[in-house]
Amino acid sequence: MLNEVYYPHKELFKNPAFKNMCEYHDKVREFEKDYEGTWGKLAREKITWFRLYDKVLDESNAPFYKWFTGGKLNVSYQCIDRHLDKKKNKAAIIWEGDNGEKRVITYLELYKEVNKFANLLKEMGVKKGDRVVIYMPMIPEAAFAMLACARIGAIHSVVFGGFSAEALKDRILDAQAKVVITADGAFRKGKPYMLKPVVDKALEGVDIVEKVIVVERNNEDIEWVEGRDVSYNELIQNQSTECEPEVMDSEDPLFLLYTSGSTGKPKGVQHSQAGYILWAQLTMEWVFDIKDNDTYWCTADIGWITGHTYIVYGPLAAGATTVMFEGVLTYPDSGRAWKMIEDYRINQFYTAPTAIRLLNKIGADEPKKYDLSSLRILGTVGEPIDPAAWKWYYDVVGGGRCSIVDTWWQTETGGHMISPLPAATPIKPASATFPLPGIFAEIIDEEGNRVKPGEKGLLCITKPWPSMIRTIWGDPERFVKSYFSTAKKNGKPVYFSGDGAMYDEDGYIWITGRVDDVINVSGHRLGTAEIEAAIKKHPHVAEVAVVGKPDEITGESIFAYVVLKSTDDLGEEVELIKEINEIISKEIGNIAKVKDIAFVPGLPKTRSGKIMRRILRAIAKGEEIKQDTSTLEDPSVVEAIIAVVNSCEL
Repeated sequence: MLNEVYYPHKELFKNPAFKNMCEYHDKVREFEKDYEGTWGKLAREKITWFRLYDKVLDESNAPFYKWFTGGKLNVSYQCIDRHLDKKKNKAAIIWEGDNGEKRVITYLELYKEVNKFANLLKEMGVKKGDRVVIYMPMIPEAAFAMLACARIGAIHSVVFGGFSAEALKDRILDAQAKVVITADGAFRKGKPYMLKPVVDKALEGVDIVEKVIVVERNNEDIEWVEGRDVSYNELIQNQSTECEPEVMDSEDPLFLLYTSGSTGKPKGVQHSQAGYILWAQLTMEWVFDIKDNDTYWCTADIGWITGHTYIVYGPLAAGATTVMFEGVLTYPDSGRAWKMIEDYRINQFYTAPTAIRLLNKIGADEPKKYDLSSLRILGTVGEPIDPAAWKWYYDVVGGGRCSIVDTWWQTETGGHMISPLPAATPIKPASATFPLPGIFAEIIDEEGNRVKPGEKGLLCITKPWPSMIRTIWGDPERFVKSYFSTAKKNGKPVYFSGDGAMYDEDGYIWITGRVDDVINVSGHRLGTAEIEAAIKKHPHVAEVAVVGKPDEITGESIFAYVVLKSTDDLGEEVELIKEINEIISKEIGNIAKVKDIAFVPGLPKTRSGKIMRRILRAIAKGEEIKQDTSTLEDPSVVEAIIAVVNSCEL
């Protein structure tokens, strides 16, 4: 932990939500004094209600909390219609394609495009409560699709375009989707890649999907299934630009987003309408200091929660201009990101530590060649950032003047939970700093006591908040088990994030990483059980255990310990590794490929058969084994594993 403190450059901020830490503490105290009243006041101020709610918070069936019950609204109305009087000609979305093509979509154009898409969905038989899976590249139509679902009350489930046909199929079946929206393909690093064939494969043997709507983006040849597949480009022409927004209850589901769990099956995280959009909008105002003339760029993919909340819903609810980018930050060269910041006069730039480390590695001085003076706030998301990357981001990209908001949050939280406030918070590099007002985050031990400074503990949220996960789709028991069965405070179950953290002597929060069986690769959560299940499909694999290993670019990489059925199977190691990664690509996607594989004689197990992953994690990191190995079924296996890892120089 570093003790350097960086203070905000106040001259960059005009009328911020919080001017100093006194204002922050005042707001925290306001929430402490009147929790429901303070949330209620914010909801009345920020949301355009069709009918005001009756009750702020219903805790009668905890932990299935309900917020703003009796309230009626529509999220697409909150994001579009209410801005039209004053902002109809303002850019809502600025899109840049992989090859540099540009589109600017005003709020009025967005209104028309979303309504046309909503009418097309209705024509395809989609009704309120139906599930629609969106498997799309980073093109404006992906945002139109999400907002069109919100407009008619359909529940969207966006699946990241890098996931395999198997992973897509699992999500389609779990959500019981009626319609899939996809594209023929898109472009990446100057080359076309395909999405529609992945959908075709995913739908083999699946009879619940009635229609597949295909946006023709790269115009490559694809197969069209008669009666099922329809062309968006053709059918959208005839749709009306008017569509009345469906009146939704505050607690109706807005979307499902699947995230990796510590067991093999992905979890369909369910988010609601009012609580989610309130916090998405508030955090844009509080954390990103969003103002009317700002142009804001988040580099995430819409397949992840960051893309949902901080490319689509949050910026549009706040009436901002949001930049959407199809390509990769390093193509055609290491100056792409900086050129875009210069060209669009970006004020807030939000990306992941993996991207920051990569941009630093391939072009540390590159940002100095561009005019980045428009920047006011730099954000980081998805994984803890290391101090070296933070310093480069601050000094070189931000010119030593921009506030860095190191945001801690999750798919399940809906929006930022712990973050600096850009005009107020003195920042320590690599610390997420303090919980936002209204968020009661606490680091506790297994007995529920707050940990002392310097001690690691479990990062928990001790009070419900509006944008929290409502349940796991179709599996309420798993919801309780996953989030409300690990930690208690004063005898009451509290939300456990799965992350470890610690306080320093000034009360700053430092995230130490996952404490459950989830690996964070480039800010993407991957469940070890899911990866292990894929590896076990190789005919020569008897057993496998997967752990995370620190990686200087991706934060963590995947390290697999594989026990083969016979040593005769070892044969050509390189070929075996290739085959295993091919299976992972097919089952999950390229994102889950294993970086290091050690073929070991056995795994360290207790006498009850439990794999001691802490030992495997220590070996992967090259650390000394501190656990007592005498309780293992075969203590000698530890030395054997270490010998293999050392001989492979992994």
